[in-house]
Amino acid sequence: MIGRDAARPPPPLPLSVLTGFLGAGKTTLLNHLLKSPAGDKHDLADTAIIINEFGEIGLDHLLVEQVDDGIVLLSTGCLCCTLRGDLIDALERLLRSLDNGRAKFSRVIIETTGLADPAPVLHTLMMHPYLVMRYRLDGIIAVVDAVNGAATLDAHAEAVKQVAVADRLVLTKTDLLAGPAGEAALGALRARLRALNPAALLLDAAAGEADAAHLLDCGLYDPSSKIPDVKRWLAAEAYAEGHHHHGHWHDPNRHDAHIRAFSLSTPQAIPAGAFEMFMELVRSLHGPNLLRLKGVVKLAEHPDTPAVVHAVQHLMHPVARLERWPDGDHSTRMVFIVRDIEPRVITELFNAFLGAAAPDRPDRAAIADNPLVPFGGVDR
Repeated sequence: MIGRDAARPPPPLPLSVLTGFLGAGKTTLLNHLLKSPAGDKHDLADTAIIINEFGEIGLDHLLVEQVDDGIVLLSTGCLCCTLRGDLIDALERLLRSLDNGRAKFSRVIIETTGLADPAPVLHTLMMHPYLVMRYRLDGIIAVVDAVNGAATLDAHAEAVKQVAVADRLVLTKTDLLAGPAGEAALGALRARLRALNPAALLLDAAAGEADAAHLLDCGLYDPSSKIPDVKRWLAAEAYAEGHHHHGHWHDPNRHDAHIRAFSLSTPQAIPAGAFEMFMELVRSLHGPNLLRLKGVVKLAEHPDTPAVVHAVQHLMHPVARLERWPDGDHSTRMVFIVRDIEPRVITELFNAFLGAAAPDRPDRAAIADNPLVPFGGVDR
């Protein structure tokens, strides 16, 4: 028994993804975080950082010594690892240094390129059989340049996607928007970001709000209590009807006009097979446009141990199960962030699997009897 326990991997390391368009200020923010006072509750001395190239992001003055192949120790105490190609190699290289005792860290931050879609990073964490055991997504941090943010969102669909899937939004360069015109532009940008992503915490870097305490530890588990905080993680109330508005759907020149964010909930326990087929249909029919899905599900077979689901496009993280409901709400709650999908399409499909009657719509039995429906995924 002792040997078996020793072979088990340690608890997964929280991993944050830092994204944002070119020139948004990711480097400045990362440098600010690295300079948190040593001993501060949220200092990054126990953090490993994966970046694209040291020279590109301006951290050269912090490098002091090499720990392993491609890994250096910063003057802050953090480890830094170059990402010159394969993200899997970089993540595994860090784990080898940790497991061999050459390095010590308890969290990881990945800084993406300005043009990067965060989805491939999430796919890597969700689908690699070993990495999925050793890392867990803590959150996605998207940096937005207040001066050029509106124009960037208009011109680049990638920037809109970065904002839409983020758990934290950081506005930079707000101090450069002065006077009535600047204040009006900033107000319009804030409103646009809140419409795109009503649940993300919106922070002003110039006001000192974008510190590690606000940016990190935003995943499912509350770091102070070590127990799941479903309500904080989902922030489903922000997606309730009346709390978000996605206007300009008709405007083809505005990328965020194509984004929808909404939530589904039901107190009804769902048979595992029905939920499994629902998820398979959503991913097979709408996978490329399913930007992000996260939720807790009450399965009929295990109503007292909720299932945690997290999907990005067509890929789904292995379903985890909580030991118990961490709050008083024992209902299924799911948050969807989608592109070019009307919420009613997924809502009606969900209701069909719940057995809710709808005129001229297939019910759960009709869909289940269809031999063409794919199967597999949910732990029963």
